[in-house]
Amino acid sequence: MPKKKVKKMVKLVFPEILIKEPVTFKMAKRYNIIPNIRRAKVTETTGELVLELEGEEKNIEKGIKYLLKLGVDVEPIEGDILD
Repeated sequence: MPKKKVKKMVKLVFPEILIKEPVTFKMAKRYNIIPNIRRAKVTETTGELVLELEGEEKNIEKGIKYLLKLGVDVEPIEGDILD
């Protein structure tokens, strides 16, 4: 029986040291998560990214823990984001 895929919306705030690192790509590849960028704002000192993450729930949880360990602030977003 195939695993159920879920979608979760999160806001990521990156510290200056991680702005130029491929953190989102590494998380997506490592934990088999499909990230859909819904909004992004990057300056020289901070980066904000609103992502819809799709994958197995346990993988999304592992991916979020990975980001937190690196120093990324992860905030869950309830509801939908209008573009």
